[in-house]
Amino acid sequence: MSSLLPLRYLFGYPEHLVAQVRALLEDDRLGPLLLKKYPAPHAVRNDTALYDYVGELKARHLRNAEPLSKVAYDGKLQTIHNALGTHTTVSRVQGGKLKSKREIRVATLFREAPPEFLRMIVVHELAHLKERQHDKAFYQLCCRMEPDYHQFEFDVRTWLTLLETTGEGLWLPAVNEKKP
Repeated sequence: MSSLLPLRYLFGYPEHLVAQVRALLEDDRLGPLLLKKYPAPHAVRNDTALYDYVGELKARHLRNAEPLSKVAYDGKLQTIHNALGTHTTVSRVQGGKLKSKREIRVATLFREAPPEFLRMIVVHELAHLKERQHDKAFYQLCCRMEPDYHQFEFDVRTWLTLLETTGEGLWLPAVNEKKP
């Protein structure tokens, strides 16, 4: 891999961190390092389980926030929106009233990620229920819900860099794995 290759998921991070990730990639050590730190994927496999998972976090940290009408994995999310998760408000006129529904969608690639990565994405999207912009208040809320938010975000970005540069999925089930 060329050391001049831009690592787009790490844009904005200090050069010394980007250089460390680049060196780990070049030495084929990034994947094993991430697997050692995060050995197994979470168990939230379908949209119903994801809705329950998000609902538990919301109830614990954002009791007064608007209710969510939908939470789902979205296979088109990363390629179309260039995002890992989205929060949307859908407004409709019903009779003489304006009704709004809140939705959270998580990129399908997080179905096979460690629990810390899923939690980081969900916390990020939940924080948007209270704070619309990525400002200081937003990140303070993220850190209140998940104290290790910034570390998990960096590790997600290194994993996405690995995935983009090598195609190595890490936690994806083996293709020829036999079921018991």
